[in-house]
Amino acid sequence: MNPIKLFITGIDTEIGKTIVSAYFTHKLNADYWKPIQSGDLHHSDSMKVKALVEKAIIHPERYALEIPASPCESAAKEGVSIRLEDFSLPNTNNNLVVEGAGGLFVPINSNTYMIDLIVHLQLPVVLVTRNYLGCINHTMLSIEALRTRGVVIDYLVFNGEFNPYSVEAIKGFADQTTQIITLPDFDKISKGMFD
Repeated sequence: MNPIKLFITGIDTEIGKTIVSAYFTHKLNADYWKPIQSGDLHHSDSMKVKALVEKAIIHPERYALEIPASPCESAAKEGVSIRLEDFSLPNTNNNLVVEGAGGLFVPINSNTYMIDLIVHLQLPVVLVTRNYLGCINHTMLSIEALRTRGVVIDYLVFNGEFNPYSVEAIKGFADQTTQIITLPDFDKISKGMFD
């Protein structure tokens, strides 16, 4: 059986992609890889996932940038050039969870976006949404953008408490083959929280 490989992306930044990545890493006994980390190198997403899923194999970032900004801005200010050709999946026979940076149209360079990296890596997606005013629009735009590029959405994750009307509107727009997962707001982020 071929290993499961998933790309975790979201409708925006700061909506819980790293928690969702840790959840899938734990549930699938998967390796974890963050291709680009911009800022927070002292407390990176890789470190957070390792703290939550102790046994996970963490593959090093392809780019670890110090400035907390879009990868395009961070790279430019640090004199680094990022190209799609620089990225290839880690060599592993295990299941693999890949976490993107920000939303689908976060720029990697002046004409390449996170969604282009997803297409380049040829991975199905876990799309993370969170409840806020505008989340229906942002979720549907993200689904439509992925569809337009032929990217399969394996999972749609409702992260935290949701207005039931928002859930129904979003579910009605999602593909029938997309699996729906609802995760609670976790009061405490700690090792073993997914057991």
